[in-house]
Parts: sequence; C-alpha cells; structure tokens
Amino acid sequence: MKIRIGIGIGPRAHDDGTTFANVVDTCEKLGIDSLWLPDTITTDLPDPHVGMAYAAGRTARLKLGTGVSVLPGRNPVAVAKELATLAELAPGRILPAFGVQHARAFERPLFPIPGRRGAVFDEALTLVRRLLSETEVSFQGEYFGCEGITVRPQPERPLDIWLGGSGPAALSRIGRLADGWLAANVTAAEAASGRTVIEAAAREAGRAIDDDHYGLSLAVAFGDYPEALLRALRERAPETDPAALIPNGWEATRKLIRAFIDSGISKFVVRPATPPANWAAFMDEFTQELMPLES
Repeated sequence: MKIRIGIGIGPRAHDDGTTFANVVDTCEKLGIDSLWLPDTITTDLPDPHVGMAYAAGRTARLKLGTGVSVLPGRNPVAVAKELATLAELAPGRILPAFGVQHARAFERPLFPIPGRRGAVFDEALTLVRRLLSETEVSFQGEYFGCEGITVRPQPERPLDIWLGGSGPAALSRIGRLADGWLAANVTAAEAASGRTVIEAAAREAGRAIDDDHYGLSLAVAFGDYPEALLRALRERAPETDPAALIPNGWEATRKLIRAFIDSGISKFVVRPATPPANWAAFMDEFTQELMPLES
C-alpha cells in the first residue's frame, strides 16, 4: 500500500495572520501530499470547491480534497459540473469526498432536502457518478431527474469519489456506490472492521474497491483536549479512551498512524484539533514528524 499523509485545514487562530494562500503555497513548497477543505458555512474557511479551484490555480503538484463535502442539499448536476471543471483545471489532483450531513448540527437546516437524507444522498451520488463517467445521461429518480444531459468538460477518466461515515448504512453505501472510504473518529479496530464490511458490500454489489482507497481523517491534539471535543467524543463513544481517537502530540500520532496502517488504512488527513498558534510552524513540524512515514 502507498502511505500518503495530507493536511486538513481548519479555522485559523485569530492572532495568526496566516492567509489561505499562504497555507496553499507552503504545502506546495514543502512537498506535502494533499490539502483537504471541510464543508463549513460559519467559519473563516473558503467553500471547499471554490477553495480547491483557487488552490489548484496556485500550485502544480499539490492534491486537493474535500474532507468532507455534504451532498444532500446541493444540486447533483451542478456538483458534477463543478467537479468536472476542477478535474480539467488540475488533472489527477482533485479528491472529492462526500458526506451525508454537516458535522455542525446548526448548519444542517441551511441545506433543505426533498426527502429522507440517506435516500436523497444515494440518488444524488448515483447521478453525480453517471454524469462524470457517461457521455449522455438520462435519469429519473424520486428526487432528481435529467434527460440527455452531457456534462462538459468530460473528465478523461472518472473521478474517484470517496465517502465519509462509519455507521452500518454508511459502510454499506460505500461498498455499493463509492470508490473509497474517508473515516473519522474511529479506533484502529473499528477501521479494520469497517473495511471488512465495505469489502463485503462491494462484493455483493459485484464491484471492488482498491486496496489503497481506505483513509482516515485524524484530529491531533497538542496539550489539553478542548472540552467541546471531549463532549462530542463522549456522546459518540462514551467507553472509548479519547487517545484512541485523537492522539496528543506528534509521537502519539506516529504510533496511532502505524496502528491504522496495520488495520488496512493507507491514506491519512491530519488536522489540528484546535487552531494552531501558527499554521506555518504546524506544517513545518508535520513535514518533519509525519512525512517520513510515507512510502
């Protein structure tokens, strides 16, 4: 497996002064594999697709991903057009990953959906994938439809689309419909189990997922865990040691990444659990502490 480790950008510290352009340029200069943008409305981060386009125009080799972009509530035809355009602007460097709902509960009502969230997601994802891979698409579902539509520019090869989520429905969906898994807030044992479920669902659907297409978005703490983060972890997994989900410091991060590699995970998106005092310093340390783990 090829081990690759990218950076997930989060909100900047108010006294940092670092611009998004500085982060992008530094990632390119340091040879960091990839930069991932979350889908948030109420932070100082750019929209993920707009941010990817901006970053693609400033770089030549940096890969750019969404970690993750929420599909329900967006027009799937417009999403396919955006991704096709990005693929044309930065061939081989666009890494879309989608999720079912925003992590911040108060942002979810901003994206109204026409039906059950899971069903809307499945239908939208199916339409996006077809539009990115077929020269002419006619589709009539319960929520979306089109007749004889071709999205241009047509990607030279279909984009690999990864999905987040770790519940039974999410794992089944990944096996049936996706090209990869970007997990979050799971232990190494849960990651191994999730991969097994995904592989079984893929086989049942008559498909296969590449061995290298299992990833993890990993928050890293430096010092005390923020209370809000601990509260969220307790709600999700009250019996789980926070250190099994969020390592504290670089040494613990290296150890946990190795455990996930042993569990079948080969792609990592490392993000600071709280805004670093200085993003440039964080990226410098990242290159020294984690990039040697890549293969």
